[in-house]
Amino acid sequence: MSLTTRQQGQQAEEAACKYLQAQGLELYNRNYHCRRGEIDLIMGDNATLVFIEVRYRSSSRFGSGAETVGPRKQARIIATAAHYLQEYPKQARRPARFDVIFMQSADAIQWVKDAFQT
Repeated sequence: MSLTTRQQGQQAEEAACKYLQAQGLELYNRNYHCRRGEIDLIMGDNATLVFIEVRYRSSSRFGSGAETVGPRKQARIIATAAHYLQEYPKQARRPARFDVIFMQSADAIQWVKDAFQT
C-alpha cells in the first residue's frame, strides 16, 4: 500500500526533525499554523530561534524542493513567523533565521541555513 502525499510529508517532517535534533537543535513547535500559513518546525539552535520549512520530493521530475520555496512561499512563512512571535513574545527577543530542509529520501537530506537571505 502506497502512502498518500500527506503521509509522505509527515514522514519527511519527522525524519527532518530527528535529523535536526541529532545536530543539536531543540524542538519547540511542530506544524504551527495561523490564517497566513504554516511553519513545519520551530526549533532552537543555541540562542537562535529557527523557523524550518521541510520540502520532500520523491523525484526531481517536476523540479527540486529548492525550486518550490519561492518569494511567495517565503513571504507566507515570514508572515506566519511574525504571528508566532506575537503569540510568544519571549521568543521575539531571540535572533531568528529561516532554514529549509530538502529531502528526496531519509538518506538524502540537504539543510540550508538562512535560506531566505538574498
